[in-house]
Amino acid sequence: MAIPSVDLAEFLSGDPKRKAAFVQELGKAYEDVGFVAVKNHGVPDELIADLYNYVQQFFSLPSEQKRKYEIPELAGQRGYTSFGKEHAKGSDAPDLKEFFQYGQNPRDNYKEEEYPPNVPIKEVPEFNETFANAYRAFEKSGTALLQAIALYLDLPEHYFDEYVYNGNSILRSIHYPPITHEPKSAIRAEQHEDINLITLLVGASADGLQILTKQNEWVGVTSLPEQIVVNVGDMLQRLTNNKLRSTTHRVVNPPRELWHTSRFSIPFFLHPKSSMSLQCLDTCINAEHPKAYDDATAGEYLDERLREIGLKK
Repeated sequence: MAIPSVDLAEFLSGDPKRKAAFVQELGKAYEDVGFVAVKNHGVPDELIADLYNYVQQFFSLPSEQKRKYEIPELAGQRGYTSFGKEHAKGSDAPDLKEFFQYGQNPRDNYKEEEYPPNVPIKEVPEFNETFANAYRAFEKSGTALLQAIALYLDLPEHYFDEYVYNGNSILRSIHYPPITHEPKSAIRAEQHEDINLITLLVGASADGLQILTKQNEWVGVTSLPEQIVVNVGDMLQRLTNNKLRSTTHRVVNPPRELWHTSRFSIPFFLHPKSSMSLQCLDTCINAEHPKAYDDATAGEYLDERLREIGLKK
């Protein structure tokens, strides 16, 4: 399935007509599908290539070396999480993956909340600076997309800016190791919805991503190499009272002839500050669409979801 494709350069063009057309195109795609492919997204190709290179170097380290970077009390929010620790909400089966998470380095003497420090990797020195640069590039691209979403929702263009600047976003690198014996399931990562506002996914080293359509059918998602895939998360779904839907997706196993291969994936989960209210927008509530969610802050909702997926006790 070729998901809808949009060109972020249209939004940033300075031409009011092109900008307005982009806003409508993006908003309709999120209402209809929940996923879009974005070209001219502003994350440099060479940065993406470096990111995948150093991620593969890290995950190829021996298990005992990687476990030095696993800090259980951080609930997977920084550093390494070993194979089989995370599961989808409502599923007891662990996902067949290990991952590493890099988070916010606050700017401007930000004091609203304390973020845990990032975990530097000694064996791959370039890893740390590359992640820091990629984090800022994704944050910038995601902020522009949220500005378009704000306009689609009849909010001020910069409504989200103050919430995502110094927000609790996460850059996650995922490794799905080779399959060495007959798996219990055809699923590498069970069906789920993302927790955050939006997710920006740059490439993947192999196919496998599928989304659940409104017709309740699983279809594979493909995007061109120069595009990133961006989907709506649960926080934005709550805020918009289901106007913008958080799309269910999963990662399936490759064909048997490719079982010996790894799959790498690098999503950027764009989170706001924990204090942001996810109270449903008044403009998204009416007689046909009554308020569907209790009020909660982003921090409260994240805490609830981390417990549901097994990362927090």
